[in-house]
Amino acid sequence: MSTEPRKLLAVFAHPDDESFICGGTLAKYADSGVEITLVSATRGEMGRRMGNPPYLNRETMAAAREQELREACECLGVKHLHFFDIRDKTVEFADPDQLADRIAGFIREINPDAILTFHEKWGGHPDHCAIGKATIEALARTGLAIALYFISFGDSLAYPEAYGYTQEEIARIDVSRYKKAKLAAFRAHRCQTEIDEWVWLPDRQAMGRFGDHEYFIKGNKEALKLGKADLF
Repeated sequence: MSTEPRKLLAVFAHPDDESFICGGTLAKYADSGVEITLVSATRGEMGRRMGNPPYLNRETMAAAREQELREACECLGVKHLHFFDIRDKTVEFADPDQLADRIAGFIREINPDAILTFHEKWGGHPDHCAIGKATIEALARTGLAIALYFISFGDSLAYPEAYGYTQEEIARIDVSRYKKAKLAAFRAHRCQTEIDEWVWLPDRQAMGRFGDHEYFIKGNKEALKLGKADLF
């Protein structure tokens, strides 16, 4: 029997994508021994929120958000963090061939069991869609049979038929035991969440804003072979 830990690679665009969208899932798998690597294409230096009251500016935001992401990774149990140093809000303008090659290099090096990224159309932000598209291409270039999943926002895919998907195409991960870790990661991204009063309510009240599940679109045949309640 193999003693190698399962591995998960998450390829996102900005600091906070990992916490705000799928923090419960990352915390759950880290707690079960999965080795998680997170790639952030940018340092989020063009974010509109600069603290409340504002205490950051365009010159100081990148370093602040990098540190916040490192703290969030500690909260979630993410062991490996890498930045691509692409300027925030310009991922869509990065050379797509070079970006895909760079991600493919990570995939070959890590050889993960599963990959999380954004859907190339439903990412909700140009940077999200661009990093998702590049990750899809990167996986194809490796030729590796790795389960690919697209992250989704909130509980929008609790009823996937409304969006043209079947229940079999969705992974539904129970994160009910990991809301505290997710909340801690939210709070680690302080400059982005200080304006949101609910984040800073007593823990039980704040965690009440989180659903018990996070949802992922199965992005390839390897993912479709797997069950609906697990990414592996």
